[in-house]
Amino acid sequence: MSIIFDRRSIRSYTSEPVSEEEIKYLLQAGMAAPSAMNQQPWEFVVIDDREVLDQIPEFHDYAQMVKEAPVVIAVCGNQEDLKFDDPEAAKNYMLQDCSAATQNILLAAEEQGLGSVWLGVYPRKKRRKDVKKLLNLPDKVVPISLVVIGHTNEEKEVNDRYLEEKVHRNQF
Repeated sequence: MSIIFDRRSIRSYTSEPVSEEEIKYLLQAGMAAPSAMNQQPWEFVVIDDREVLDQIPEFHDYAQMVKEAPVVIAVCGNQEDLKFDDPEAAKNYMLQDCSAATQNILLAAEEQGLGSVWLGVYPRKKRRKDVKKLLNLPDKVVPISLVVIGHTNEEKEVNDRYLEEKVHRNQF
């Protein structure tokens, strides 16, 4: 539970690289996420080329920390071959599945002593378009989030976010 409670959004990174073993571990964690009907619609793009990384803050207002970070993982949903009768349901389950994968990556980063932050891409149309273009994503692949990863250059205190007034029992 400490991994869940200690995880914080980190926005300052050292220049120390993230190892291939660490990246693989993060991807394994992402792929261990639950998914509706076990469809596993996720696709991951590991971005570690500085020229590509430096383009992200040009179109994402909240991505300035990418200029310091050694790695970003783009979590994308592949709409190809989703087996749902309702296309709207397929899209919504894909979003949930990719969000679960994103959270798993964040928790695995915390476990490894790495800093991370979740940058939203979906549902912003311009961000989706810019990420698709930057990463040369096929038409059926939708960017959902960007997970910035690196060795932290800041310390953040853990805070208790539990609010009793947000808990309802049996009815709202």
